[in-house]
Order: sequence, then structure tokens, then C-alpha cells
Amino acid sequence: MLRHIVLFTAKDKAHIDQIVQGLSVLTAIPHARHLEVACNRKTDQLGNDIDVVVYGEFDNEAELAAYKAHNLYQESIRRVRPLRELRFAADYDVSADVHFASTEATNQAARRTAPTGGG
Repeated sequence: MLRHIVLFTAKDKAHIDQIVQGLSVLTAIPHARHLEVACNRKTDQLGNDIDVVVYGEFDNEAELAAYKAHNLYQESIRRVRPLRELRFAADYDVSADVHFASTEATNQAARRTAPTGGG
């Protein structure tokens, strides 16, 4: 499975809703296993520059390519490009590119870094 993540910043914050609407047409494209369009909640303590997120899951490269070739994808570009400042995209293969930490490994790491009591 492939994950497709695209991050957008708006030229003008007043246009964020229009960007979301323009990106929402992507949800009608049939090739995605799952597709979400959302505003960034901007609650991260280190950076909140991103305004809108598109998150998609695709069964394979062919489905992702068909999604990008669809006429609604072009319509979304037509609507959003004039309103956005930056666009960052990342695609990765979940089965090949992702490194998962087991719960036990995470717990062991937490125990190693936890402060010890004493006085």
C-alpha cells in the first residue's frame, strides 16, 4: 500500500476554506483506498506553517498514477494553485519503507530514559 501526503500553505489565510473546497473534489476520484482533506489544527509546539493536508492511501503505483491522471485532479489543481503558496508532497510504500517500533521496544526505551528516583 502507498501513502500519499500533500501539505499546502495558503498565500492568504482568508483563502484556506477555498483551498479545502478545491481539494475536496479529489475525494470523488475512485482510485484511492482512502482519501482525506483537512485543515491543520496548528497545535504543534515546533511549527504550524502548514494550512491544509491531503492524506491518501492507494493499493499500488498504478492506482496512484490513475488518481493523478484523473480529470478531477486537474480541476483541483486549477482551483487551488492560484490560492496556495507552497505545496509539499511525499509518497511512500508502507510495506517497504516504514520502520515500526514494537510496543515492547518503545516501553524498554522509555524505561532506559526515565529519571530514577533518589534523594
